[in-house]
Amino acid sequence: MQSFGGAGPAPLQHLPLLDGWRALSITLVLAGHLLPIGPSGWQLNEPTAATGMVMFFTLSGFLITRFLIEDGDIRRFLIRRLLRIVPLGWLGMLLAFVVAGGASTGEIFGNFLFVANLPPASLVAPGAHFWSLCLEVQFYLSVALLVAVGGKRALLIIPLASVAITCARIYWQEPISIVTWFRADEILAGATLALIYEGWFGEQVRRMVARPSIFLLLPLLFASADVRTVYLPYLRPYICALMIGASLYNAPGWLRALCEWRSVVYVAQTSYALYVFHGIFVGSWLGSGDTLVKYAKRPLLLAATFACAHLSTFHYERRWNALGRRLAGRPARADVAAGLAQDTVMPKNPLA
Repeated sequence: MQSFGGAGPAPLQHLPLLDGWRALSITLVLAGHLLPIGPSGWQLNEPTAATGMVMFFTLSGFLITRFLIEDGDIRRFLIRRLLRIVPLGWLGMLLAFVVAGGASTGEIFGNFLFVANLPPASLVAPGAHFWSLCLEVQFYLSVALLVAVGGKRALLIIPLASVAITCARIYWQEPISIVTWFRADEILAGATLALIYEGWFGEQVRRMVARPSIFLLLPLLFASADVRTVYLPYLRPYICALMIGASLYNAPGWLRALCEWRSVVYVAQTSYALYVFHGIFVGSWLGSGDTLVKYAKRPLLLAATFACAHLSTFHYERRWNALGRRLAGRPARADVAAGLAQDTVMPKNPLA
């Protein structure tokens, strides 16, 4: 079983396969929000975007929890993570307010404090997608408080919290929601996967996670992202966590190689900025007009999104990340959540 304490933290392994999942995640979100997917009567756009979002949350929970397992320093964790997400988040919110033509005091404070997804929601139209940033920051603060109070051992509460939220979703019939207490099980399922991956629940549980085929789980995940499948959406967090967990052990060589393509890694690296900017541009002139005009502008919207994401990732955000490393008081380490680590040691396969 993984030690709850230990000496100093070891460098986190970079798992290149997660770059592929991250790239697929943002691709599905962009496709669901920007492109016509199938005949309109099939209504596939929302399930496509929801599939991308559950991947995003699962990866986040997994990576953040692994970081805390390896390095339980809460001060260092909060500095690094908040300077990773807040500067671009606040910039995006400011741009959304400008595009919207202004915002109320409640909307401004709700967004800047990352509580705009809580009822009564205070999101503005061009920044409606920032609900996920609110959920992300709330998770950072909650898990940091958990470890600060109870140490690393307190992370064992996470699986129970995930199941409790899923039960609440079932009871109140919330197959999908932007409210934290009806959506956070997607992050917590990823965090639970990290505990399993690090051996906290023993080798037998890891063997169980390693067995399923990701090619069977992926279509099941798509189905669970569609509220028309009735009860399946309540299992969405766990289907996704199982799929990503299984891929760490049994993904074929060609898929691992694909995840290391430069184009895939690039999309993964810029995924956060792509997410922030695409919604803002949808609320601007680039996203206006009737159906024909709107889709005629899509190449321009996508070009603007990728251009801004590139500048943000490799110039604006990079400076904030460097500041975070300096303030954290340690030499630069692999930024696992951004997919930039250098150690490419593959995880041990418990089935081998």
